[in-house]
Amino acid sequence: MKICLYGSGSKDTPKEFTDVGYELGSRIAQNNHSLVFGGGNDGMMGAVALGVFENGGNVTGIAPEWIVEFDDDFKNCSEYIKTESMDERKNLFLEKSDVFIIVPGGIGTLDEFFEVLTLKYLHRHSKKIILFNINHFYDKMVDMLEDMHNQGLIRHGALDIFDVANSLDEVFDLID
Repeated sequence: MKICLYGSGSKDTPKEFTDVGYELGSRIAQNNHSLVFGGGNDGMMGAVALGVFENGGNVTGIAPEWIVEFDDDFKNCSEYIKTESMDERKNLFLEKSDVFIIVPGGIGTLDEFFEVLTLKYLHRHSKKIILFNINHFYDKMVDMLEDMHNQGLIRHGALDIFDVANSLDEVFDLID
């Protein structure tokens, strides 16, 4: 299975997250899955990619050519696809992936999560979306979404199209 990862590319990502990210990558490889991600060397992206690579897995990075102004590339990709835009990048993520895992990240991660969530809600894909809530990182966001739903701002059923996992075991139970 091709697993798309959305997560932080920041050098300042806390070690408590990157350690779990490395383990996620290790388990992706050990379960004979492959990784599709933004191609970054740091943060959650780099930790997960390193875990996949060091355990013999396949790593595909997808990034706009100009991203090197902001992030270092992960040098051990099996394939690295350069795009002209972030939109092209996100379209390739959708095309080349079977499931999406969202780990702690910033505004780029939220953009990617909400886009893939919206597209699923609008029946543009039917792929599994897993919000990996490491150390309760996404609790406030999930609460906010539930509050928005309860106030009638999010339609009935819209929050049922993604899963929240609080452990690695839960992530892989949802994948399998």
